[in-house]
Amino acid sequence: MLAKIPIKEHSETTHEAVFLEGDLHIPQNSRGLVVFVHGSGSGRLSPRNQSVAEKLNVDGLATLLFDLLTMSEEKIDNQTRQLRFDINLLSNRLISTLDWIMNNPDIQNLSVGLFGASTGAAAALAAAAERPSIVNVIVSRGGRPDLAGKDILTKVTAPTLLLVGGNDKQVLELNEKALKDLKAEKKKLTVIPDATHLFEEPGKLEEVARLASGWFRCFFLVKEYGHL
Repeated sequence: MLAKIPIKEHSETTHEAVFLEGDLHIPQNSRGLVVFVHGSGSGRLSPRNQSVAEKLNVDGLATLLFDLLTMSEEKIDNQTRQLRFDINLLSNRLISTLDWIMNNPDIQNLSVGLFGASTGAAAALAAAAERPSIVNVIVSRGGRPDLAGKDILTKVTAPTLLLVGGNDKQVLELNEKALKDLKAEKKKLTVIPDATHLFEEPGKLEEVARLASGWFRCFFLVKEYGHL
């Protein structure tokens, strides 16, 4: 279903409320909700995100794919490439989305996980640090957790899985450093062999989906039952 998510800010030019568009899918008997936080130059219509979301839906997880930028902002960002690196802007919009979830009767009782990619991973970690009572688990795909900053990483308590391609050397190094700063007791860095940044090689994105699904379902069960 199409979701219109109100954001707690106003347009500087029109002073009208800002709304973001999202695609919400809720399978029967969902065990939790995974919110996708896309990365640089991506969005809710990304074939990669949609492919992973379909796998999570099959595994009984609800998903929310939404655009962090409005259509007019996306046009600007396609030229300047600045907004996609504005972690403060992106994380604040994600926080507003989390608050919207908590007030939505269709999904407010579901455990919440964040699935961040590229710069979206930094926004996911920042939002998790700000809303620890809402965010139960995090997965990062080819993410840039370093962009969140050490101060934020040391506040993140949600179980966090970092997925990085083995051939994505620079991002792998940044994830190794970020892993040390994460406060979460349950944290893990998994390297997917022979995969590059976008996991475009045959079978690699499917492996991402499988690992992410397992991590989400595991810690949604922990939230529900209190133990592994």
